[in-house]
Amino acid sequence: MVNPAVSEKHRAWISIGSNMGDKIGHCRIGMKGLEASGHSVITGVSRFYRTAPVDYTDQEWFVNAAVQIETRLDPCALLKEIHAIEKGAGRDRAGVRFGPRTLDMDILIFDQVLLKTSELTLPHPRMHKRRFVLQPLCDIDPTILHPVFEKTVQELLNAVDDSDQELVLYQ
Repeated sequence: MVNPAVSEKHRAWISIGSNMGDKIGHCRIGMKGLEASGHSVITGVSRFYRTAPVDYTDQEWFVNAAVQIETRLDPCALLKEIHAIEKGAGRDRAGVRFGPRTLDMDILIFDQVLLKTSELTLPHPRMHKRRFVLQPLCDIDPTILHPVFEKTVQELLNAVDDSDQELVLYQ
């Protein structure tokens, strides 16, 4: 099914994570959900990583990954779809900010769009500081260009200097 409001294809990168229950299973639910509506197709998938929590650290480690998609949705419609996928996986947004969650999906970059609304900022405002976001993006394509900093995700990853952001390839 194609969204008649947007006929043009866009490229976006989305982070996916979970630290509750079947963490990899929840991430896979997120990936499948992106394609289920027929508005988006996954064109690249990273490996899975076990990652230490950031910001709110008194919680279990996460499993994180990233996907590249082609979508006919605009950024706000894509965000709405992502929120529905998260809710379907049991996500409760009423909890602690940065706290435990069954599924967390964030639009990181959408084409080279710069956007700031009350619900969505593009590119993601903290992605350049987060190893758990940048490493999976590098798995997909280390030359992805950050639209504000005009650096590749590999350059941004190399600049992350935070020993608390542990990241281990999921085995």
